[in-house]
Amino acid sequence: MSTAAKKVLPLIVLAQFACTSLWFAGNAVLPELQKEFELTARSLGDLTSSVQFGFIVGTLVFALLTISDRFSPSKVFFVCALAGALVNFSITFVSSGWLLFPLRGFVGFFLAGIYPVGMKISSDYFEKGLGKALGYLVGALVIGTSIPHLIKMFGSGLSWHLVFYSTSILAIIGGCLIYFLVPDGPFRKQSTKLDLSLCFVVFKEKRFRAAAFGYFGHMWELYTMWAFIPFIITQYNSLQNNSINVGLWSFLVIASGGLACVLGGYLSDKKGSATTAFIALLLSGVCCIVSIFSFQFSETLFLLFLLVWGMAVVADSPQFSTLVAQYAPASSKGTALTIVNSIGFAITIVSLQLMNVLIENFDSQIVFASLAIGPLLGLIAIGRPKPIA
Repeated sequence: MSTAAKKVLPLIVLAQFACTSLWFAGNAVLPELQKEFELTARSLGDLTSSVQFGFIVGTLVFALLTISDRFSPSKVFFVCALAGALVNFSITFVSSGWLLFPLRGFVGFFLAGIYPVGMKISSDYFEKGLGKALGYLVGALVIGTSIPHLIKMFGSGLSWHLVFYSTSILAIIGGCLIYFLVPDGPFRKQSTKLDLSLCFVVFKEKRFRAAAFGYFGHMWELYTMWAFIPFIITQYNSLQNNSINVGLWSFLVIASGGLACVLGGYLSDKKGSATTAFIALLLSGVCCIVSIFSFQFSETLFLLFLLVWGMAVVADSPQFSTLVAQYAPASSKGTALTIVNSIGFAITIVSLQLMNVLIENFDSQIVFASLAIGPLLGLIAIGRPKPIA
């Protein structure tokens, strides 16, 4: 790792953590939003899907126009961080519930210039050791995603506006860190022309395609599991007549994935990104099946299970992104990462909406086993990895 990379990695990680706190701001205060705006029971899946849909549109636009390959990734990150913070902040002025969904969609749109662009910035600094670097970066995303639940817990009794104020301020700080302290990396290869076909051409590479399809299987499970963690804990409390703190444990379960991403990054140095991703995807698939029985576990075993699931469900994410970046042409890494993110997040909408339907029509104790479909197909796509020499 070069001296420049050592200096900027903590800054990129901190900025990613701060900016991605925008992601689940609405989920953390959903009960308050439901009460104030008379939202339906389906609003959990719908509110999350709004962010995902906005992210998909954003990533498609960024990928088709090859934004992060033609323009300075640091400047793109900065502009999107400020715009996302502004839209997120504007939600506190909403007087009609139907406005929540398009505004959260716009937040998702600008997150498309933060998450994949942050990975692009990292790949421009790391010619080697990208798996470890992205382990830290995605770990920051995970913890950033969980932060609204923590803010809500500490702000218990205060207005739901606090979560939106806090996450908007964090996003502005993150954008400024990148703009003022992280210049474009030494391994950046700028694309000089607009190529609308580029986001399709990258899939011709067999290894790239396998990594991307593995990532798609992972995404089927990830955001639906994250979005429904408060629901899962609430259901357990109801079935077992328990009183587990929903906000605290939602934060801990999601945030545990941040630690797993970092540990997975170190494991990838020894075993390779493909093997690390395979192990994590297999473990998370097993957790999906075990979820059927988890509602009958003791409180300690139930919480331990959720922590293991929270770690396994995302530990493969940075390794799939590493493989995608490695197998994409150097001049189109940003576009490759962005289009793969776009398709992956489109899959999360299908998963989220399917979960809404399953919960309405089947026993909520068994429906989360359906998330195992993604890991299974992902494992088939990547195949059994070969050990590195």
